[in-house]
Amino acid sequence: MDAVVTEEKSEDDAAGSAAASMDEQIRRWAAEARRDGLQLVGEGGLLARMTKLVVESALDGEMDDHLGYSKHDPAGRDGGNSRNGKRTKTVETEAGPVEIAVPRDRDASFEPQMVKKRQRRLGGVENIVISLSAKGLTTGEISAHLREVYGAEVSKQTISTITDRVMDAMADWQSRPLDPVYPVLFLDCVNVKIRDGNVANRPIYVAMGVTVDGTRDILGLWAGEHGDGEGAKYWLRVLAELKNRGMADVCIVVCDGLKGLPDAIAQVWPQALVQGCVVHLLRNSFSYASRKDWPELAKDLKPVYTAPSESAALDRFAEFSDKWEKRYPAIVRLWTNAWAEFVPFLQFDQAIRQVIYTTNAIESVNARIRRAVKARGHFPTEAAALKCVYMAIMSLDPTGTARQRWSNRWKAALNAFEITFDGRLSAART
Repeated sequence: MDAVVTEEKSEDDAAGSAAASMDEQIRRWAAEARRDGLQLVGEGGLLARMTKLVVESALDGEMDDHLGYSKHDPAGRDGGNSRNGKRTKTVETEAGPVEIAVPRDRDASFEPQMVKKRQRRLGGVENIVISLSAKGLTTGEISAHLREVYGAEVSKQTISTITDRVMDAMADWQSRPLDPVYPVLFLDCVNVKIRDGNVANRPIYVAMGVTVDGTRDILGLWAGEHGDGEGAKYWLRVLAELKNRGMADVCIVVCDGLKGLPDAIAQVWPQALVQGCVVHLLRNSFSYASRKDWPELAKDLKPVYTAPSESAALDRFAEFSDKWEKRYPAIVRLWTNAWAEFVPFLQFDQAIRQVIYTTNAIESVNARIRRAVKARGHFPTEAAALKCVYMAIMSLDPTGTARQRWSNRWKAALNAFEITFDGRLSAART
């Protein structure tokens, strides 16, 4: 055991030393760039040097994994496959052409992943620009960041041209085929400011589906009109687009007061149930109350939305009204007006309720979008706003503990959906 620990520690020390050496080299180049005005992009530029260093280090690491031992390790002297020098190839990057040395092995079984065989192009400054843009930085801020960090100029026009390339990818993403059935479809919106004559708020609608396998997937983005321009006709077009992409059936559509949407859902998916978003209902309730009353309000509302039946929920709501109507009549009116959209929630098994209520999935997406939108302030066009929202979505990490928790809870929900919706999910998979 001690030998294993020592070996692992030695490997960690070596990796740490290599990383420190790489960091030091990059710092030296950055200092050189600031001192001598080294170009950021182009042949011999700073990003080209950095790309070569990082790619070659990664390829050497891949070879270590492939052979099972590191370079100069005595384990490689016992015969079998081993290193067999390197070959050079030039790859095109946004930083310019970069010549890299790709390691080879004697039996030619090494298949590099960082730069695959016959691959001739890598992302360079493009990836940096898109990453910064996805975080909400403007073209001017990105240009200033690159100038400050790397001591080189990249024009705002160049940055805009790079980010415009994502629009082609967005078009493909927005038209990709969808699954035949989704247990749950969430529809929500984020307001953005668009300068079209006058700066005005415009909604960007986000659709997120939960697949039969429990995967949460952003299905599309749509820019709405300012004011009350959306109605059944607008939503019929949006939902028909989803259906034309293959979504033949949806069990539950969760939304929040979107005008004309229930009528459109009834036309496109007649069997779908429309459910008001419980989280939005609670959040809207708190907006009418003093912050000091929030904990008590939350405690008194919980028996309403966790009630085992509609009749029990009505009893609990009557108790809530008796206590709070004099102080907060708007909250009581809010729940009364939303009751018809809230009621479907009460007929479901607890496992289904948990999926519908736990809208953290789309809430976390919207939070990421809002950060990017807030950083930008306003947008010159609808296309610019959609591009920003799309890049924010694409920058989300699809892994993590939240995703694992969702997967763990999905099996119980899947069984409940199968029973509640008469096998519509299994029928779609056969």
